[in-house]
Amino acid sequence: MSLTLIKLGGSLMRRRDTLDAAAAALARVAALGRAVVVPGGGALADAVRALDERVGLGDEAAHWMAVLAMDQGAQLLAARVPNAIVAAGPDAVRGALAGGRLPVVAPYGWLRAADPLPHSWDVTGDSIAAWLAGQLGAARLVLVKMVAGDPTRLADPYFARALPPGVDALVLDAARLGELDALVAR
Repeated sequence: MSLTLIKLGGSLMRRRDTLDAAAAALARVAALGRAVVVPGGGALADAVRALDERVGLGDEAAHWMAVLAMDQGAQLLAARVPNAIVAAGPDAVRGALAGGRLPVVAPYGWLRAADPLPHSWDVTGDSIAAWLAGQLGAARLVLVKMVAGDPTRLADPYFARALPPGVDALVLDAARLGELDALVAR
């Protein structure tokens, strides 16, 4: 069984309609037992970025505060998706999968212990998801995003370096969320 890591862009959690659509798609994926989800930081990470611009948090504090925003997104998704559970590390992910649950990664503790990525705004949830895909041995990484604007800027500047060899990465426009379970099933 090949594992798929789904990075749900934080922009999908900004509005109830897109959050509900994402939760419904993830509920269908959960039934397959072959996926792990990691949320983007969304509006909370944007608030950290804005605060950094106003007061100068520094790279270290801004990085960890933005990662904590992803943990908050994990709590939100786990509360909205039936059969989902927050997973804070590799053992929790494996346990959730073994128990037939959909693991939603809260990456702060895992990343803090390993500290594998640069502390910079060049690293976002996309690079974190790429690193997690490698740690979990995922065959595929699906970045679910609100695709608009410049299609060459669909991932952060560090993403290509964070993506391990052998992990197939693709972007799924949020308008095509109905196709997510088919992507995971193949």
